[in-house]
Amino acid sequence: MTKAEALKRISKLTKEINHHRYLYHVLDKQEISDGALDSLKRELANLEKNFPDLILRDSPTQRVSGRPLKKFVKVRHSQKILSLSDAFNHQDLYDWQERNEKIIKDKVKGYYAELKLDGLTVVLTYQNGLFWRGATRGDGVWGEEITNNLKTIESIPLSLRPVVNQKLPEIIEVRGEAVMNKKIFEQINKEQVKKGEPVFANPRNVAAGSIRQLDPKITASRRLDFIVFELITNLGQRTHQEAHEILAKLGFKISPYSHFFAKINQVEGYLNKWTDQRKKLPYETDGAVVVVNDIEQERRLGSVGKTERWMIAYKFPAEQVTTKLLDIEIQVGRTGALTPVAILQPVAVAGSTVSRATLHNQDEIQRLDVRIGDTVIIQKAGDIIPDIVSVLKKLRDGQEKKFHFPRRCPACHSPVSRQAGEVAYYCTNKKCYAKNIESIIHFVSKKGFDIEGLGDRIVAQLVDQGLVFTPVDIFRLKFGDLKTLEGFADKKINNLFKSIDQAKTVELSKFIYALGIRHVGEETAVVLADYFGSFEKLGKSEQSDLEKLSDIGPEVAKSITSWFTNKANYKFLEDLFSLGVHVKKSAKVSHKLAGKSFLFTGSLSLARDEAQELARRAGGKIVSAVSPHLDYLVVGEKPGSKMEKARSLGTVKILSEADFKKLIK
Repeated sequence: MTKAEALKRISKLTKEINHHRYLYHVLDKQEISDGALDSLKRELANLEKNFPDLILRDSPTQRVSGRPLKKFVKVRHSQKILSLSDAFNHQDLYDWQERNEKIIKDKVKGYYAELKLDGLTVVLTYQNGLFWRGATRGDGVWGEEITNNLKTIESIPLSLRPVVNQKLPEIIEVRGEAVMNKKIFEQINKEQVKKGEPVFANPRNVAAGSIRQLDPKITASRRLDFIVFELITNLGQRTHQEAHEILAKLGFKISPYSHFFAKINQVEGYLNKWTDQRKKLPYETDGAVVVVNDIEQERRLGSVGKTERWMIAYKFPAEQVTTKLLDIEIQVGRTGALTPVAILQPVAVAGSTVSRATLHNQDEIQRLDVRIGDTVIIQKAGDIIPDIVSVLKKLRDGQEKKFHFPRRCPACHSPVSRQAGEVAYYCTNKKCYAKNIESIIHFVSKKGFDIEGLGDRIVAQLVDQGLVFTPVDIFRLKFGDLKTLEGFADKKINNLFKSIDQAKTVELSKFIYALGIRHVGEETAVVLADYFGSFEKLGKSEQSDLEKLSDIGPEVAKSITSWFTNKANYKFLEDLFSLGVHVKKSAKVSHKLAGKSFLFTGSLSLARDEAQELARRAGGKIVSAVSPHLDYLVVGEKPGSKMEKARSLGTVKILSEADFKKLIK
């Protein structure tokens, strides 16, 4: 990158970050996630590190965030509240330690770590032991007086408890976080739903908005909490650990998740634990604050620019981050649908490195106005392929290129078409190479014929060698066909033929799914198998019969009847049955929970497929996301965000695995 290019990028990043910091810290609004903003800040910090002479005076790395709103009286803080530098991985912590030890020419005497709660930072001042004034952080120099609102928070002491053998000074100042318990947040959202009002996005927004209410009664109704994290006044404390002990004696609520560690590698274990377990906490948190425990060493370290040297904020892996879109590729699926996939500059998100994200279809590309070279926000939830959430268009430099959706299949170069009412383009070649591979992979998958040993790579190898062209060809394979292939020893070949032979007897629902009928997924296949009971009856059904079933509309019904009236498909079925394929009736389905929807999250003792099958046999259906229409969410270990969303809706029944097993008996 040239110096001119760097200056251009630094200018755009500075402007964009300052805009989002203003929304977040001053107006209590949020257009992008914390993780995405952190990603932009990290890119800017790296550029400034490489080009230190290009740092702008208004760079967010050179200032404290935000300006106070004008609704309350401004008050000046007795001490400036500085920012924290960020650590995004464990190596950043070791680098921070090394810098500090060079400055003090000594080993750091241990660390104090506490979770960084996601709320609103406030400053409390006590005069002669009585709560005198409370203020928001504001811009770090000036804040807003919110004393009356803070008095409504039960965990803020209105008078300090006496400390044995210690006379307290006239003025005592502390800092802490006004937060909302997640259970309270869920209750408030339930109340919003009952009143027909919009629900809140997250506890942090409620806490910030409640603190800034002009009417203290509204603040009181929100049932906020206050967790103290810093003693500003010198009460004889020699370490941050001692300061927290004093704060507890004075009557403040301190975090039970704070700990002293002698070594930085011990801090690593603490961070790993809460990275994994943060969803179990009563409060939202996006990281942890690690401080040099010894206050004399803190004094010697001081600050640099607008940040304290002696403390650092460790950020948990983000659910949303920013990255560069390098290219857009087209994948061809089993139905011939062309799906655009974004090729990304690799970036860590939700604990894994991501280099690809789905763009779904041409309409989505147009909706986002995404271009090759754009800076994009991506998000990842669970095990699904990441999505592009939005494009940061203000960071464009004119080099971005619009993507033109192909009019020919990238695999076989045949024309593509888009039917009325469809969002996807489809390859028109029935013998398309890519379609064939994907349809065979679908056919042998666990949800279909479940042929162990036939993974994606081996299927592609068999197709490339001309041994398999359709799923029928799998049952025509001979020992000698595989003997010449690379990586196929006798034992592997025998095991594969054993799996193929076992797969010839297949349940009706799995057989229907394996056929790859357009619009017929796993759940629809189960509904069809349960209703018709045999493949022959399904094949003879009329569109009007199919439309009577739940979850099957005219489009799906038409797709099913069209498949069965196609002569090529009839020949395909004849060939399968002549090669020994036998379709057995699906397991008896109870109608105890008929029509009830289930979703599973977290780790269960049952395999996920096994748990879903049990729900189906009880008459239930499986859905893919939490919504007001979900009946049951079955929760295992480390359930993730689905449980939080279900709780906030208030209409979903949340079951443990044991509860689920009792329900389906």
